[in-house]
Amino acid sequence: MSEQNDIYENASPEDKNLLTLHGTVDCIRYTAEDTCFVICDIETDEGELETLIGVMPYIAEGDSLTVYGKWEHNPKYGRQFRVENFEKVLPADAASILRYLSSRAIRGIGPKTAIKIVDEFGDDTFDIIENHPDWLAQIPGINKKKAEEIREDFIEKAGVRNTIIFFRDYFGVAITMKIHKKWGGSAVEIAKNNPYRLCDEIDGIGFEKADGMAINMGFEKNSPDRIKSGVLYVLSHNAYQNGHVCLPREKLIGATAKLLGVTEKEADDAISVLLSEDKIKYSVFDNVKYMYDKIAYNAEKYISQKLILIDTTTPKINTDDVSVYIEKEEKVCGIKFASLQKQAIADSLRNGVMILTGGPGTGKTTIVKALIDIFTSMDMKVVLTAPTGRAAMRMSEATMQEAKTIHRLLEMGYSEGDKANFSRDENNLLEEDVIIIDEASMVDNLLMYSLLKAVKPGARLIIIGDYDQLPSVGAGNVLHDLISSEAFATVRLNEIFRQAQTSLIVTNAHAINEGMMPDLTKVDSDFFYLPRSTNEDIALTVADLCKNRLPKTYGTDMVNKIQVITPSRRGEGGTDNLNYLLQEKLNPSDKNKAEFKYKNTTYRIGDRVMQVRNNYDLEWSRDSGTGHGVFNGDIGVIVNMNLKDREMEIAFDDRHITYGFDLLDDLELAYAITVHKSQGSEYPIVIFPAYNAPPMLLTRNLLYTAVTRAQKMVIVVGYRHIIENMVSNNRQVMRYTGLAHRLKG
Repeated sequence: MSEQNDIYENASPEDKNLLTLHGTVDCIRYTAEDTCFVICDIETDEGELETLIGVMPYIAEGDSLTVYGKWEHNPKYGRQFRVENFEKVLPADAASILRYLSSRAIRGIGPKTAIKIVDEFGDDTFDIIENHPDWLAQIPGINKKKAEEIREDFIEKAGVRNTIIFFRDYFGVAITMKIHKKWGGSAVEIAKNNPYRLCDEIDGIGFEKADGMAINMGFEKNSPDRIKSGVLYVLSHNAYQNGHVCLPREKLIGATAKLLGVTEKEADDAISVLLSEDKIKYSVFDNVKYMYDKIAYNAEKYISQKLILIDTTTPKINTDDVSVYIEKEEKVCGIKFASLQKQAIADSLRNGVMILTGGPGTGKTTIVKALIDIFTSMDMKVVLTAPTGRAAMRMSEATMQEAKTIHRLLEMGYSEGDKANFSRDENNLLEEDVIIIDEASMVDNLLMYSLLKAVKPGARLIIIGDYDQLPSVGAGNVLHDLISSEAFATVRLNEIFRQAQTSLIVTNAHAINEGMMPDLTKVDSDFFYLPRSTNEDIALTVADLCKNRLPKTYGTDMVNKIQVITPSRRGEGGTDNLNYLLQEKLNPSDKNKAEFKYKNTTYRIGDRVMQVRNNYDLEWSRDSGTGHGVFNGDIGVIVNMNLKDREMEIAFDDRHITYGFDLLDDLELAYAITVHKSQGSEYPIVIFPAYNAPPMLLTRNLLYTAVTRAQKMVIVVGYRHIIENMVSNNRQVMRYTGLAHRLKG
């Protein structure tokens, strides 16, 4: 095991510089009940009528508000004040109370009932509702049960108001509503006692935010709660950012101490306490103690145990029968399998778990087709699956059989509280006898764990992937660990078949993988090299290829078939700069196209965008029905934008999803993407800028992964010495995991 990069990297919060408005709600134009997003007009203390937009739960006409936010200009609706936080003061006089209650701000009170209540209790109405609800029962139309329901709703809204006021200096209203939904009226007390519970239990609150709040509240730097939360944060940060499933205890101690500014002994003591509280786990491999969070620990143990169980308990097929099946398949298909292909088919029939790896053009698809035929002839149910929609689609096209994403195969659904889960698990096993997984290098620990829970006893698992590609975006290095453990039958294909030898993409990919320079001299093949001498020239050439040269040569429909894949986000050849250049070239600003600026990025109709984290909650629709979920790496196009409702429609192939503007942190422009984000996908044309990216990224397997994303053409633009350095740099992206050790053990 070796670390991929630094264990911890700091991040600084934004400076918001919010403005303040005071006024009374005059008219509520729009309310989204599920998100509490509101558009309303207020009359300011200066007598001006202004429009507010933002998340403002439980406001009503007549409310006196203090709002914090910024002015912005909407091309269609003019000047608006975007609210990021607000305070509400309940009306104090009878006339204002009547207006408030008449707006149905309290459940169970309409305009007519409001008049009766205020006529009876006047300025004391709110005190009566909260402290003497039984007195309300003397009002015609209100019985004791309804009076108590009115009181409960009033107190609930008062609790929300108090929660918003307490948290207003730390979080926006949307996050505050999550806190209130989790803890209700106890939210303020819980946060005061231990603000670090916020980052442990509330989605969307990171350690830095909770830590800033705690320090502001007077918590000591070496508070035990702070250090324990810091330990958990370092573990989760490294899983999310660096792909580590676990960390050596000494690394965890050092990273925690550095992050928090405490001593290593204090960090070590906190780890010991977390272990005693069963909040983290550990395993010892090669005399080193590795620390896990509980979810990662349980997942890794389960993966190793279930794979061994499958491999040792699945019924074996007689060796003589295997030969008969292979010979019969050769006759039916009119082909002669190579020796390694025969071995792969035989191992799939003889073993519960079989792993097939190899680069492009080595015949993996031929083997999959043969296995489908053979297992089907044995009356076994076969299912094809892959980690992403694009990978599943390519698998379907190659085999002429339906392939499902792993999420769809496991029938992703929702439990109470709108939490995503899988319907298929150990209590509702998959019915298939053979499960063939493609692009397995992309499968992380948690996804493999979820899949294996649903595999029935006696089923076969055939795992296919390219060992030499980059590991999964999520934590773990599953395919690499399974192969290196030598616990399962594994076939590595290395022969390029005749039909693939004509492709310079294929032969160059194998050359790169073997540490040899690709052929950069051909001008009449599917692999082109355009030398450039500066980073600026590289970026401009990439933009010119996308905008002018390729469409002029191959047709304007070529634009949508080009994907720029680059080593890094940074630098002139990185995604940040290239996306800006390519957007200006391919989809410039147009008065007839709606657009919206968020942070430093402008999004407009026609832009290509990428989802950068899994979101299991988003609902999509297509001609054949609806479903849920959009995943890290999915690429789509903005096809519509509604500035009034602050939402846009994005088409991910045939799936259409509506995004609220509050979800823009989950999106990036995708005219150019990093190699890591391209995994599992293929594109007709790939352009790769070979520029002066951060040296740690300029590796052989990164270049190999980029080249193997192309179906029809690769164009490398840049420095020859960068290509030479990448080919010679065989540094592997290694991760801290224990899976291989467990399987060997």
